[in-house]
Amino acid sequence: MTVTEDRKVTELPGPPSLGQYYASAAARAALPGGSGRSLPATELVRRGVTVEQGHLADYARVCGFRVGNALPVTYPHMLTFPLQVVLMAGRSFPLPLPGLVHIANRITVHRAIAPTETLDVRVWAQRFTRHPKGAQVDLVGEVSADGETVWSGRSTYLARGAKAPDGTAGGDDTADTADIAEPPVPTGPANALWRVPGDIGRRYAAVSGDVNPIHLHSLTAKAMGFPRAIAHGMWTAAHAVASLEGRIPDACTYDVVFRKPVLLPAKVELVTGSDAKGAWGLALRSAKDAEKLHLVGRISG
Repeated sequence: MTVTEDRKVTELPGPPSLGQYYASAAARAALPGGSGRSLPATELVRRGVTVEQGHLADYARVCGFRVGNALPVTYPHMLTFPLQVVLMAGRSFPLPLPGLVHIANRITVHRAIAPTETLDVRVWAQRFTRHPKGAQVDLVGEVSADGETVWSGRSTYLARGAKAPDGTAGGDDTADTADIAEPPVPTGPANALWRVPGDIGRRYAAVSGDVNPIHLHSLTAKAMGFPRAIAHGMWTAAHAVASLEGRIPDACTYDVVFRKPVLLPAKVELVTGSDAKGAWGLALRSAKDAEKLHLVGRISG
């Protein structure tokens, strides 16, 4: 273990088994206490990571990508997410992992990443702040090749009903209140109608390892306060950007804000549009009510 930027760096020897981390986190979530502490000053690292081509193909199939010479924009999240879970399932993490809701995400692809490259992955927590509905936290991930950062991501999660400290805690780039900037909402007719099946949560969980119970079954989702199982935010983000394959640059930034959850099964519409600068806007809305937004996104070069 080493220390960098005031964070203790712990290297993981291989991919973690996420099921056991969710189970231990669920057991701890049933105990009183936990909220109000600071974030762990820990950075988790995996070195020499290679992409399993079968897994990449499965991910592409579930999310709607083609398998080509570069990783899909959202695929490196599959490499950082297991480290997120390990960090959030730890005893020192101040928010309960079960029931956390993904409310926003920023991805920056610095260059095209070949599926055959050897990568290093690191993750840490940052910006534990108040939110009108509870408390939110950012999980930051970076993917590098030969010392060069090729992809970075920031996932913002909400713990409903939880409390954050009055001041800031845990890392730099902190703020006292929720301050997620929402991209402009594109308007106009829908570009695509999605018929989202009731099992998409389980299918995406099988490739992502995200077995948060709010996505798997109605019964487990109801226990977390949802009327039915909800689609993963990162599945909707991936499926949306997959519709723009071949029309966005290799190096880009993809911002999304997740609004109303997609209750499964569902019929939703995707609206996309580009501006004079070549940036793309995306909106995922209810097929029955165009005012009901599920996702708003922007992709810029």
